[in-house]
Amino acid sequence: MEKLDLAKTYKSYYTAPTKPQLIEFEPIWYVTIQGQGDPEGIAFLNATEALYTLSYSIKGIYKKEEKDFTVAKLEGLWWVDGDRKALDVPREEWHWKLLIRMPDYVRAESVEEARSIAMTKKKELTIISDIKYETLHEGACVQMLHVGPYAAEPESLKQIEHFLTEHRRKIRGLHHEIYLSDPRKVKSSKMKTILRYPIAAAEVVKG
Repeated sequence: MEKLDLAKTYKSYYTAPTKPQLIEFEPIWYVTIQGQGDPEGIAFLNATEALYTLSYSIKGIYKKEEKDFTVAKLEGLWWVDGDRKALDVPREEWHWKLLIRMPDYVRAESVEEARSIAMTKKKELTIISDIKYETLHEGACVQMLHVGPYAAEPESLKQIEHFLTEHRRKIRGLHHEIYLSDPRKVKSSKMKTILRYPIAAAEVVKG
């Protein structure tokens, strides 16, 4: 039985150059969970565990159907309330939605079956019930690979801002990160994270 590896099948989704690039994506299915707080806090850690627990339960169902797949990388959408920059806001006020991409053949009823299995295995993770199965359609995007610690992301974001100005584009969606490295196993200086934003063409000011 051949195992589906989404990272190999969708290379343009899970790879990016170290300089900003324009790219476009079709609607994609994910299991998602939303919350608020410090990414090193207990709420974030529990949400991550819940999302992986459900994802592996889904994988188990499809493995029995001989449609096994590798559980994909963790992703996150990030935002803050009001017209403020995230780094000017206490981390406890950060909003996030965590995502794990699913193969196209995953059915909603299988997700519910997996949810029951996951909640039986991890009774203490009641937030498994909050996980949704939904699509995200970002369409046209700008993205780049950030190499280094999360705290150094502003350096890469400046490159993205300059690129958007040059190409007369504007951000029209949430800050999106794909975590290619496990911070428990990789030095912070070598961590790889894809930074992505949905974009729209800049409005033309008519004289």
